[in-house]
Amino acid sequence: MPDRRSPLAPLKNEFYRTIWFASISSNLGGLIQGVGAAWMMASISTSENMVALVQASNTLPIMLFSLLSGAIADGFDRRRVMLTSQFFMLAVSASLAISAYLGLMTPWLLLTFTFLIGCGTALNNPSWQASVGDMVPRADLPAAVSLNSMGFNITRSVGPAIGGAIVAAAGAAAAFAVNTFSYFALIYALLRWKPDYPKTALPREGLGQAISAGLRYVAMSPNIGKVLFRGFIFGLTATAVLALLPIVARDLIGGGPLTYGVLLGAFGAGAIAGALMSARLRERLSSEDIVRCAFAGFAVGSALTGVSSSALLTSAALFVAGACWVLALSLFNTVVQLSTPRWVLGRALSLYQTATFGGMATGSWLWGLVAENYGVGNALLASSVLMIFGVAIGFWLAMPAFATLDLDPLNRFNEPALGLDIRPRSGPIVIQIDYEIADEDLAEFLAVMVERRRIRIRDGARNWALMRDLENPDIWTETYHTPTWVEYVRHNHRRTKADAETTDRLLALHRGHSTPRVHRMIERQAIPPADDVFHKAHIDPH
Repeated sequence: MPDRRSPLAPLKNEFYRTIWFASISSNLGGLIQGVGAAWMMASISTSENMVALVQASNTLPIMLFSLLSGAIADGFDRRRVMLTSQFFMLAVSASLAISAYLGLMTPWLLLTFTFLIGCGTALNNPSWQASVGDMVPRADLPAAVSLNSMGFNITRSVGPAIGGAIVAAAGAAAAFAVNTFSYFALIYALLRWKPDYPKTALPREGLGQAISAGLRYVAMSPNIGKVLFRGFIFGLTATAVLALLPIVARDLIGGGPLTYGVLLGAFGAGAIAGALMSARLRERLSSEDIVRCAFAGFAVGSALTGVSSSALLTSAALFVAGACWVLALSLFNTVVQLSTPRWVLGRALSLYQTATFGGMATGSWLWGLVAENYGVGNALLASSVLMIFGVAIGFWLAMPAFATLDLDPLNRFNEPALGLDIRPRSGPIVIQIDYEIADEDLAEFLAVMVERRRIRIRDGARNWALMRDLENPDIWTETYHTPTWVEYVRHNHRRTKADAETTDRLLALHRGHSTPRVHRMIERQAIPPADDVFHKAHIDPH
C-alpha cells in the first residue's frame, strides 16, 4: 500500500509554518474584534437589521472587490500585496479602537469601520490563498487548504469566547485594541518571507485586461462555474446563523456577550472537527456527497438553533453547523485550486470568494429583515428550509470530482522568427492552422475541436472559427484572433500539460506529410502602414 501524505506535511515548510502560526494570531484578533463589533451594535441599536448588517458590512467588500484583488494577486508581488493590506487593516483597527474608547461610536460609524476592515480582507485573501501554492508543492495543496481552515477554526473555537470575556470585562474598545496588536506577528512573518516567483519576459497585464481574462477563464471552465453557484447558495443560506447569533444569545437564550462567545466557540469547535474529518471523507465519498451532507447537516443545525432556548442544545446544534460549514467551504476552495493553473489562480479564487461572500452579504441583509419582521427563530427555520434546496441542486448541477489534472505550463511554444519586426502591441494578429483530415476521422475531429475551441477562448483567443475548404474538403482550417502580438504569445504560454491531450489527438488525426501548417498574420486595412510595423532594413539597431 502506498504511503499517504501526512495532513500535517505542509507544516514542514518553514515559511508556510511561520505564516500559518502568525495567521492564527491575526485570525484570533479578528474574531475578538468581530464579537466586540456585533455586541456593540446590539448595545447601541435596537434594530435586528443593523446587528445583521455588521456581518454584511464585513463580507460585502469581498463580494465587491475580490475580482480586482484577484487580478492584483496574479499581476503583482503577492507578498507586497499582503503587507499592504495588513498595514491598512492595522490603521483602521487602531482608529476603531480609539473611536470606541473616546465614546464616539455610532451605528453607521461602526459599519464604516467594519466595511473598511472588510476591504483589507478582500485585498489580502486572494493573494494569501494563491500564495499557498508558492509555499508548498502541489501534492500538499489539499492538506494546506485544510490546515488553513483548521487554523482559522482553532481560533474560532476559542476566539469568540475570549472576545466575549474581554467585552464583558472591559468593553468593546478593549476587544478592538487586542485586534490592533494581532496584526504585528503576521506583518513580521511576511517581512521575513522571500518568495521565489517565476520570471517572465512578458509585460504585466493591465488590470482591466486581467479582470476580463479571469472572467473569460472561469466562464469557459464549467467545473469552476458549478463551485461558484453552489458556494453562493451555501453562503446565502448558512450566513443566517452567524449573522443572527448575537440576537439568539440575547433573546432566545437570554445571555450576554460571554454566552455569545461560547456559542461561537461551539461553532468553531465543530469546524475543527469538520477539518479533521475532511481528508477521510474525501477518500470515502464523492465531492457531491460531501456537499449534500454539508447542506443537510447545516439545515438541521440552523433549525435547532431557531427553536432552542437552551444554551447546551444550541451549542450542540452549532457544533454540527460548524463542521458542515468547514466541510463545504474547504471543499469548494480545494476544487477551485486544483482546477486552475497558476497564472489565473488569484482571479479564480477571487471569483469564488465573490460568489460565496456575496451570498453571505446578501443573506445577512435578507435574514436580518426576516428576523426583524417575523422573529429570529422563524428566520433561522426559513434559512434551513432553503438549505434543503441546496441539497436538491446537486441532482441538477453536481459538483465535479476532485481534479487530478496536471496544470503546470506545457512549455512547448517557441516564439517563431518573423519576417517583420513588430512591437509587442502590434496587431490584431490572425492565426490560421491547416489540418488534413480523412473522412472516417471527421466525427472524432469535430468532437476534439469542440474542446479545442473551449481551450482557445478560455486562454484569450477571439473570433474562433473552423472552416472547410470547398475545393479540397480534406483541408480544415482553424482560425482565431488575438488583439496584439504579446497577447498571442501570452495565449500560448497559458497552455497546460493537461491541454496537451487535445493537441496530441489533433496531431494524430492530421494526415498531412508534415505537422499542421500555421499561418501567423497581422491584420491591415488598405491604408498606409501603421508606424508600429517596419521592414528589418529600416530598423536602426541602436
